[in-house]
Amino acid sequence: MERFESFRDFLIVWNTFQDLPSPDHHMRIAEWLTTGWYGGDRRLLLMAFRNSGKSTVVGLFAAWLLKTDPSLRIMVLAADLALAKKMVRTVKRIVERHPQTQGLKPDRADQWASDQFTVRRPMELRDPSMLARGIGANLTGSRADVVICDDVEVPRTCDTAPKREDLRERLSEIDYILVPGGMQLYVGTPHSYYTIYADEPRAEIGEAVPFLDGFQRLLIPIRDAEGRSAWPTRFPDAAIERIRRATGPNKFESQMMLKPVSIADGRLDPDRLLPYEAELDYREARGVPVLMLGDRRMVSASCWWDPAYGAPEGAAREGRAGDGSVLAAVFSDVDGGYWLHRIRYLTAVPDGDDHEAAQQCRQVAEFLRDLHLPSVMLETNGVGKFLPGILRRELARCGVGASVVEKTSSVPKDRRILEAFDAVLAAGALHAHRSVWDTPFVREMREWRPGGRHKGHDDGLDAVAGCLSNEPVRFGSVGRPGRSADWRGGPPGRAVTDFKV
Repeated sequence: MERFESFRDFLIVWNTFQDLPSPDHHMRIAEWLTTGWYGGDRRLLLMAFRNSGKSTVVGLFAAWLLKTDPSLRIMVLAADLALAKKMVRTVKRIVERHPQTQGLKPDRADQWASDQFTVRRPMELRDPSMLARGIGANLTGSRADVVICDDVEVPRTCDTAPKREDLRERLSEIDYILVPGGMQLYVGTPHSYYTIYADEPRAEIGEAVPFLDGFQRLLIPIRDAEGRSAWPTRFPDAAIERIRRATGPNKFESQMMLKPVSIADGRLDPDRLLPYEAELDYREARGVPVLMLGDRRMVSASCWWDPAYGAPEGAAREGRAGDGSVLAAVFSDVDGGYWLHRIRYLTAVPDGDDHEAAQQCRQVAEFLRDLHLPSVMLETNGVGKFLPGILRRELARCGVGASVVEKTSSVPKDRRILEAFDAVLAAGALHAHRSVWDTPFVREMREWRPGGRHKGHDDGLDAVAGCLSNEPVRFGSVGRPGRSADWRGGPPGRAVTDFKV
């Protein structure tokens, strides 16, 4: 390569001309981008800590690309147009002032706008040299040799499941814009556990592979594996510690260490759930019914139904598997362990043979039968007050000998959820069957915020909280005599007392 065909040299010349430093991580980014451009693998993901100067380096990279080939068409996509235009303005300034790009500025003012510009180039092309677009814009008909996705994921584009789904759909349009062999470069930091930048698929949202599967990645966190600062002159240890204290642990991990966690402080950590795969095994030992889960005997169970009506397709648009009507079952062992064995988001067919309430009640009856549940607690606030009679009828039709316990609640939902989950999660006592990860429940946990700050769904959380709140607290194996004929009882025992009857 001739002189200045290396982007690293182009960057050093600019920094020298502007009396700016050339920190090591900028040189690392420059060499990585050069390798990507000349190496042919042009699907790249750059993540670097906040205020690292990554967007400035990428702007210089865009100017270098136009210097090496003025016929290139570069599109900048950002969370909104204002952010994309900021990148375009940066590149315009570089083209105007860099010693190696003199002569690229066009003579006509209309080719030098704030949201797009066209450099002097040997051929006439419909698309400009550089174009700014917000992620919500209509991109139909555009063509580009390079697409730079600069901070397309920000809180307002990823703080709910529907927004994340919409973001992914819009980004998938890039394949129709990019010419064969073109470059796609993502630049940003993660703002959600379900970030588009994750290096592992999120099974609970239906991912089989990460969204950017196959992209070459360069990650530069504020501290490396040995704890050293990536930019010690600007971010010494004391400055990094001040940032960590000011922003809080979640935001620091997300924006400075590039770990995919929610930037808001959550209370329900699904990573504290203890996964298991065992199934229920009902048997009789010496005439006594026994319900086993693996090698543990279950001694009680709670089933809670938080009902709702609504069109299933509407819930699907909101990112849920069902329509908000949720049924959950939690079992307990004698040592105080809680086992969330199933959670089901009920659905109904609008044009089915029965009305929606009967369809849901039939699913509840099957749920109770399959899990050997003796009863179900039905929340009768709101729509639930009409359901007990219908549910009892369906239980009789299905031959399920379970009882229906009507429940009302006057406690605010936030408080119910916190009181139910906080202690068992902190104690490491809540197990969850692997099937739970195939439902929206884990996502609800990860995104839930107390105090009215929650923007997503919490139907599954409310149902499981109802189960946990009604399970007794146990203090280990104490030998519980009882007279129950079902699996929850133990063998009959004799109590020795001093009473005379």
